[in-house]
Amino acid sequence: FLAKLPVYVHGTSSTSLLHMTVAESLQRSVERWPDREAMAFLQDGVRKTFAQFQQDVDQAAAGLLALGMKKGDRLGMWGPNTYEWVLFQFATAKAGIILVAVNPAYQVQEVEFALQKVGCKAVVCPTQFKTLNYCDMLRKICPEIETSSPGDIKSSRLPELRSVIVLDSRQPGMLHFEDVMQAGGSQHMQQLQDLQKKISFDDPINIQFTSGTTGAPKGATLSHHNIINNSYFIGRRLGYHWRPHTRVCVPVPLYHCFGSVGGGISMAVHGISTVFPSRGYDGKANLAAIESERCTFIYGTPTMYVDMLNQPDLTKYDLSSVEGGIMAGSPFFFCSPPPSIRSMFDL
Repeated sequence: FLAKLPVYVHGTSSTSLLHMTVAESLQRSVERWPDREAMAFLQDGVRKTFAQFQQDVDQAAAGLLALGMKKGDRLGMWGPNTYEWVLFQFATAKAGIILVAVNPAYQVQEVEFALQKVGCKAVVCPTQFKTLNYCDMLRKICPEIETSSPGDIKSSRLPELRSVIVLDSRQPGMLHFEDVMQAGGSQHMQQLQDLQKKISFDDPINIQFTSGTTGAPKGATLSHHNIINNSYFIGRRLGYHWRPHTRVCVPVPLYHCFGSVGGGISMAVHGISTVFPSRGYDGKANLAAIESERCTFIYGTPTMYVDMLNQPDLTKYDLSSVEGGIMAGSPFFFCSPPPSIRSMFDL
């Protein structure tokens, strides 16, 4: 038994690690700031307070349990930055289901590899994003979907897969998002509450795939404890714990830890408001979001900052609300923000 216990190695610090689950972190913020805006998805016109978000999370989590999913099952989240991505991130965490972040740019062979590698029991996706039709791609991998009952897929190539949940259309053999949201009854809500006593902060909660540049992508398994403390110390470094009314512009993708942990989980841990300008990266949408939402922080890769700097109408946007941000995700070759970026945000 002792051999299975995790071991923590850490240096001396006056700041302790947080020992809580994702659901507990959200509950704490709901109790402190129920009416504060937790997130805004501008392209889709979705806004949720912390209390509204938790209500949706419980409903989605109960729906997943009603579908027969259980603690330890894997759910693939395949798509761009939408409200449903963050919703299922927290719903799976509360139900003890492991969220598998699937790159929205994956082609047929890549998505089949990812879903088969980790044994996903369910996949959540929109019908399509940009030029990729996700439903058609899944039908190529699993032609059995066409003749299956929704929630009872039996595929030879993806033997663990039972459900495909489509966010924005009804497809043969697949469930619609609203089916899941309406599936959970009082017994599933009770089951969800009982589960909270069995979920530990050391439980696996997320699988992130590596880029695959040196071979096949590897699935890295992360725990509640891991991503909670990752977001906690990111936020402390940026001063989220003492800055009032922090609003973070999040143009980075949710399938990457930059977006899902630095954005979604930090929202719950620190009680910040997150602003998602668009489903996919859009430099003009970012600048417009910073201005209209009075964002105080912005996330981005070096190329994203360069793109925003190069917008021909940059000077027309009021970016004076910005106090700082994070530049990460790829190498950059300067030790501090160049004058152009400092000037852009009047830092």
